[in-house]
Amino acid sequence: MRIGIDLGGTKIEGVVMDAGSHILARHRVPTPPDDYDAALRTIADLVGTLEREVGASGLPVGAGTPGARSKVDGRMKNCNSTCLNGHFLLEDLEQRLGRAVRIANDADCMTLSEARDGAAAGAHCVFGVIIGTGVGGGVAVGGELLSGPNAIAGEWGHNALPWPRPEWGEVPGPLGWDGRHGSIETWCCGPGLAEDHRRHGGEPLRGEQIVERAEAGDADCEATLRRWEDRLARALASIINVLDPDAIVIGGGLSRIERLYRNVPRLWGQWVFSDRVDTRIVPAQHGDSSGVRGAAWLWPE
Repeated sequence: MRIGIDLGGTKIEGVVMDAGSHILARHRVPTPPDDYDAALRTIADLVGTLEREVGASGLPVGAGTPGARSKVDGRMKNCNSTCLNGHFLLEDLEQRLGRAVRIANDADCMTLSEARDGAAAGAHCVFGVIIGTGVGGGVAVGGELLSGPNAIAGEWGHNALPWPRPEWGEVPGPLGWDGRHGSIETWCCGPGLAEDHRRHGGEPLRGEQIVERAEAGDADCEATLRRWEDRLARALASIINVLDPDAIVIGGGLSRIERLYRNVPRLWGQWVFSDRVDTRIVPAQHGDSSGVRGAAWLWPE
């Protein structure tokens, strides 16, 4: 058995997974807002609760985080839960729990889960995408995570949106939290979808409301979704041109937009440098549980 922890901005989820990848116990608790020490205590308490439930102790722990561990000094970086940045999260967790811990980016964990026993099981090269309040990504090759010397493999969301359309106001593009204009994340995330709708004269709506109204025949919402699908197709085409993955797995809140799996592959051929595109695009099989399952997969069976 091993434990997986998904350290999210609003919740911390923990599971115990056995060698057959079955979930034996699961708990979710709120994430303490902007309090690093409280987050450590919450994770330690959650691990204790899980171990008591399955009657075990000292289980291996893997944790998915909203950022990456610097290979320069071991401190956390690039976390949109900014209270984690600059801290030695791995070492602090190991001290709290009294055992070795493995950590990885949450998008990496989702990718690992789906490559091992999810929607992309059996695929050699998998690009995993999380599209929600932000945009993340990860790469798995042969069922193992690709990290890279800078610990940022798959971070496509902070690249500029490719082949921008000035007629849609994509130059220079909105300002992201990283201080840059026009990134894939600012255009393709959930808040970016909602802001694009408002920018083109629509009323303030959440992403799911835009989808619902488009399905009901609202022309303005349909136009917003078409722009979003076009941007997502361009962004993924740039990944296919570089990585040429066997499968792209989509997770996060916007992965539930069913039409994207039909429309985006119809569009991306305009920008992919090939006479045909055989890359599959599929929703995450394990849904919201992919991240926490992938955290447990950081330890071998």
